[in-house]
Amino acid sequence: MGIADIILIGIGLSMDAFAVSICKGLKMKVIDFRQCFVIALFFGGFQAVMPLIGYALSINFVEYVNAYSHWVTLVLLVFIGANMIRESFGDREEDGCCNPAIVMKELITLAVATSIDALAVGVTFGTLGHRLQLSIWLSVLIIGGITFVLSIGGVFIGNVFGVKYKTKSEIAGGIILILIGIKVVLEHYL
Repeated sequence: MGIADIILIGIGLSMDAFAVSICKGLKMKVIDFRQCFVIALFFGGFQAVMPLIGYALSINFVEYVNAYSHWVTLVLLVFIGANMIRESFGDREEDGCCNPAIVMKELITLAVATSIDALAVGVTFGTLGHRLQLSIWLSVLIIGGITFVLSIGGVFIGNVFGVKYKTKSEIAGGIILILIGIKVVLEHYL
């Protein structure tokens, strides 16, 4: 798994944070650059930390699943991607993401909720072992950086266009993760 795969995973994983950022931007009458930066910092930071935690957890059992790592990767990414797609059709009122105030407790909750999928991706990184061509540190920095940038963009887009594209971005993120899972299995057999 090379840099292109990590970038695509970062884009796929950041779609939840992007969608929540759109909600935050929707309620801002005028873009508050400080709030925009704090939102992006939380989402990008959590998106970087969660795969690192998943990777650390997987180290203990990587030798046991290494023979099946491509299938583990496929199952986890398909599960995550399908869950993102399923959630894109869910009830939007329960998100609670459209409150304009940055309340730390709420922001931490949203950051954790939008980065849980990244924890499972970190586990898959651990199962990939030598096939993860980039270091785990560079991988998580790329994922966090992409989420940071897309979160800033989400606040601006939300402010300008509203939540019109939220469902589409979640579906696209889910499809990207599923396709990467399929690619990992195909690479194993080709």
